[in-house]
Amino acid sequence: MNENTTSNNTIGIVNYGAGNIFSLTAALDRQGISYGMVNNEADLEKYSHIIIPGVGHAGAAMQKLQQTGLVEAIKALTKPVLGICVGMQLLTDHSEEGNADLIGIVPIKTKLFDKALGIKIPHMGWNNVNFTNNSLFTNVKPLAQFYFVHSYFIEYNPIFDIASVTYGNKFSAAIQKNNFFGVQFHPEKSGEAGEQLLKNFSMIR
Repeated sequence: MNENTTSNNTIGIVNYGAGNIFSLTAALDRQGISYGMVNNEADLEKYSHIIIPGVGHAGAAMQKLQQTGLVEAIKALTKPVLGICVGMQLLTDHSEEGNADLIGIVPIKTKLFDKALGIKIPHMGWNNVNFTNNSLFTNVKPLAQFYFVHSYFIEYNPIFDIASVTYGNKFSAAIQKNNFFGVQFHPEKSGEAGEQLLKNFSMIR
């Protein structure tokens, strides 16, 4: 995960009209983490780390991302990349939300929660997260709580899963494939644990 385009740790936030950027930048400000906006392919080179935020509909978010022309450039990145919520879902192959093909970096699927399991949809609120020994969770307390708001989940796959939650069924709360990370929860809204995770991400090489 070495990238030599910048000398300092600076996060580039992919600005494609589908992210809650204000909450994210506020959390980065609180941690003293430098950041800027990625509006085109050339901007990707300015930053040591990239975050793909996201709220709302995965299919619509993918359309917006395609309109930026950034999809192939993101797939080619070798620097650390973090997808948040819908941004995480975009890293997968396909979403049942809008029956949409996504970026396809991580070969798993995004699925709708099953109401037959007797759960409320969307899954909303704080949940304990069971995470593995991964640099993204350094100095995060075991079974720390993170804040979730989503109706679709990433299917659990032990190859890529680095954190899980059970809500009706077990699903991936965080995934990793090489330099690509994803979290289903919102670290920017998850207090101390979430901000520690953002700090950890900014230090990954």
